[in-house]
Amino acid sequence: MKKSIVLSIVVLIVLSCSSKEKKLILQNSNGAINQLLVAMDNNLWKGIEGDELRKVTGEEVLGLPQREPQFKVTQIPTIAFKNLFTSQANVLIVKIGDVSEFTIRKNIYASPQTIVLITAKDRESLIKKIQEKKNEIISVFKTADIQRLQKRLRQRKFNTSTLKTLQKLGVDLEIPAAYKLVDDTGDFLWMRKKIRQGQSINLIVYELPINSPEDEEGKNIVSIRDTIGKKNIPGQFDGTYLITEAAYSPHTFLVQLDNKKAFETRGKWEVKGDFMAGPFLNYTVVDKVKNRLVVVEGFSYAPTTTKRDFMFEVEAILKTLKIE
Repeated sequence: MKKSIVLSIVVLIVLSCSSKEKKLILQNSNGAINQLLVAMDNNLWKGIEGDELRKVTGEEVLGLPQREPQFKVTQIPTIAFKNLFTSQANVLIVKIGDVSEFTIRKNIYASPQTIVLITAKDRESLIKKIQEKKNEIISVFKTADIQRLQKRLRQRKFNTSTLKTLQKLGVDLEIPAAYKLVDDTGDFLWMRKKIRQGQSINLIVYELPINSPEDEEGKNIVSIRDTIGKKNIPGQFDGTYLITEAAYSPHTFLVQLDNKKAFETRGKWEVKGDFMAGPFLNYTVVDKVKNRLVVVEGFSYAPTTTKRDFMFEVEAILKTLKIE
């Protein structure tokens, strides 16, 4: 009996040590944000199955001035998924197999890492599985990349305790140190990160009282942001100011932010009376406790270059929002 107990303890210790060693030896993952490694045999990739998968990974990011896909994709045959490839942060494995499954695995070969495995018994079933899981495929990798980017941005943060508007509004937002103050009135905050000459990412924060059921249902988001833009965000010339681009209808979705009802709006802004324009992402949060709307928004100005990753950084920052 005593030998049995001692043996059990030894086994538990060995298993515990093995588990710790496994965690310790995981290498750091590689791969840029919004980059996806697809392990899929060439005959499938070049066929209808690959076409269907490219519809998913190449789906257009909403609200951008030019068409940009959700992911930058690198494809390899499934047999090639070894060695350096196993350290990629985002991996999608698609193949024909004995079972039909959709599995999400975390930190198998590296950390942080997300591996999605899609298996079907035949090619027709594989196409159906890709179609069925298309939204989840995008969501899984985008959520993982948001978390990855937030962790990176937290390494050097702006001291937000010095910002009057955030303190007055009872709002916390994790803003990277690369962002510099443009305006902080106590009612309106504007911060800007210069990317390169003539290019920038901007963040703004403000609140408004809920004055009507339409406010609470997100029906006045465009008119509200146009009013705020005219009052607080001037253009480079007298009489010019930021507005929502009239020729492009924004996309608005009901979401949750900080466990509160919110509206996510993606669209394009322009400067009235000038030729400046670009994409914006707006979260309008319904704070019923204080009968107000808390608005956090980001917009970028980067002519002649792609903007997907700039707006993804905006999303990562805005999703750190906490309201007292």
